[in-house]
Amino acid sequence: MTAIVAHALDPVVPELEKVFTIRAEIDAPLSAGPAPHGERLHIPITGGRVDGPRLSGQILPGGSDWPLIGPDGHSRIEAHYTIQADDGTLIRVTNRGLRTSSPEVRARLRSGEQVLPSEYYMRAAPVFDAPDGPHRWLSEALFVCSIAPRGRVIVIDVYRVG
Repeated sequence: MTAIVAHALDPVVPELEKVFTIRAEIDAPLSAGPAPHGERLHIPITGGRVDGPRLSGQILPGGSDWPLIGPDGHSRIEAHYTIQADDGTLIRVTNRGLRTSSPEVRARLRSGEQVLPSEYYMRAAPVFDAPDGPHRWLSEALFVCSIAPRGRVIVIDVYRVG
């Protein structure tokens, strides 16, 4: 058997760089009720902060998360909101992802109980729409994030895929 040797022309192995943490404040979820594909919720995003080595600012009120909870209990996340960087720049965010967990953990999360992030899988891929200028780098890379609900605050650690 021959050893596999990396070649200079092979694709680059991606690395993750933590760029900031979002602490999004939310209101109580509103349910649209059962539907053929599951239950659609509306979760108002009322504000929050962004802090980290590559970006600081605030989450503007008026955003929303519209998760779809499927018949299997897993959620498809779809949040839309705006970051206002400390320099005043407005950055549009679309964050799509997935939350999977046991039925017991889902019930605890839904009731607002504190649940350890190791008890569920909640990841997403945010897309940033930033204008030309110092924050343009957000529109020129892919990102992934890990999400942890903490009552009325959602903590989102954002990583640039390098």
